[in-house]
Amino acid sequence: MYRIMLVEDQKEIREIVSKYILKEGFECLEAEDGFQALDLFNRKQVHLVILDVMMPGIDGFEVLKEIRRISEVPVIMLTARQEEVDRVKGFRIGADDYVLKPFSPKELILRTKRLLKRIYGEGEELIYQCGKLSLHTSSRTLYHDQTEIPLTSGEYGLLEALFRNRGQVLTREQLIEMAYGPDYEGYDRNIDSYIKRIRQKIEEDPKNPEYLKTRYGAGYVFGGNCDDH
Repeated sequence: MYRIMLVEDQKEIREIVSKYILKEGFECLEAEDGFQALDLFNRKQVHLVILDVMMPGIDGFEVLKEIRRISEVPVIMLTARQEEVDRVKGFRIGADDYVLKPFSPKELILRTKRLLKRIYGEGEELIYQCGKLSLHTSSRTLYHDQTEIPLTSGEYGLLEALFRNRGQVLTREQLIEMAYGPDYEGYDRNIDSYIKRIRQKIEEDPKNPEYLKTRYGAGYVFGGNCDDH
C-alpha cells in the first residue's frame, strides 16, 4: 500500500484531500507545517509527498530542499502563486509536478496516481529475501516473517542497495552512490546513522549484528544470517 504525506497548513484543504487519498486505498500522513513534515519524513517511509508552498515557519521550497538531500521520492507542489518563476524554482529544486490553487481534488488524485504509476510501475514486484527478512521493491516495504518493519525513505534506499549487493563489502561512498545517486549532498558519516537505525529494526542484538556487519577499515557487508537459497 502506498503511503502519501500531505503537507498543508489549511485544515479545510487537508481534510478534503486526505479523504480522497484514503478513498483510493492509500495511507495518508498529514502535516500542518514544514517542521512537522520533515519530522514525519525522517521517521516514516513515504512513497509520495503532496507539498504546499506557502506555509508558516519554513516554506515548501525549503522542505523540498531537505527532502532532496536524502531522497528522490516524488513530490507534487501545491501553490496559489501564478508566476512562472515560482514553478521553475520548484522544478529546479526537484518537484515532479505542480497543481495550482484552487484545484480539483479529483484532478490532484489523478495526478498522484499517474505519478505513482510512472515512478513505481505496475509490473511484477521484485522481492529480495534474506533469512526471515524480505524486501518488496514495488511497495518499498520490509517484512520480518509477516510483520512489516517501518522504514523511512532514506533507510529504504540504503537497505535496497545492501540487499542488491548481498555478501559484498561496500564503502560509505559506494553505498551513497548506489542508494542516493551522485547528487547526494549529505555527509558520508550520515550512512553510519542510517546503519545504526536499520540495525535497531532488523537485528535481535544490534550491538552484535547478524545481518548487517561492519568490516572495520573497509565498510559494511550485508548477508549474514541469510539462507543460501
